Amino acid sequence: MSNQALADVIKQQLVDHASERIVSFEHEGRRYWLKQAEKLTGAMRLLKQPADIAIQTEIATLQSLAAKGAAVPELVSYGSDYLVVADVGRTVTQWAYDATTPKEKLRQVVVDSARALADLHQLGLAHGRPALRDISWQDGVVAFIDFEANQSQQHMHDQQVRDLLVYIHSLYRYLYEHQDIVDEAIRTYRQTHGEAVWQAAKAKMKSWQWANLIVAPLRKIGGKDLRPIYWLLKHFK
Repeated sequence: MSNQALADVIKQQLVDHASERIVSFEHEGRRYWLKQAEKLTGAMRLLKQPADIAIQTEIATLQSLAAKGAAVPELVSYGSDYLVVADVGRTVTQWAYDATTPKEKLRQVVVDSARALADLHQLGLAHGRPALRDISWQDGVVAFIDFEANQSQQHMHDQQVRDLLVYIHSLYRYLYEHQDIVDEAIRTYRQTHGEAVWQAAKAKMKSWQWANLIVAPLRKIGGKDLRPIYWLLKHFK
């Protein structure tokens, strides 16, 4: 693949989609995503971080995480107000919501995501919000998108515990009909370097078991975010 040819395509995309924040395009059989700095107007200029700083922070984060071996999308191009990453496939949520996904394929996707989260933590890193909609899978390769963790080593253990709780909550949110897959995913995380973090999560949730007195009666009628809390608490009981 010609780097110059791809650079020319990106240049044209920037012209054709100057007012769009995120667009996808294809080049020589591969899909890419172009993300441009958000155009802030009015009060948003005061309430949000300057758009150029935000995009540069995202670029630096991707570079830093990739250098440490984290499973992140390939950063193929960037500038002062944009970045381009290679497509990393559908999210785990999209695989789960696709009625044509065979159950064994869904099992592979989910278990791979659990193993990848354990590997990320083994690298001494955290995601910040590893819900299934922020984890992609393509041909057996997992990638994490939209990192939110500050990667501060001082608080890394706490961030990893929060990662695991968010991840398990998301498993129950999207896959409550596939309890066997949920169980296998959690078991895979624990067996792939993750036991210490799981034990810390269990200790943390011990002080919250009282909440199930409130949540349990609502587990069948509560919203999509409330119902999984019952299963999360029950898992760590």
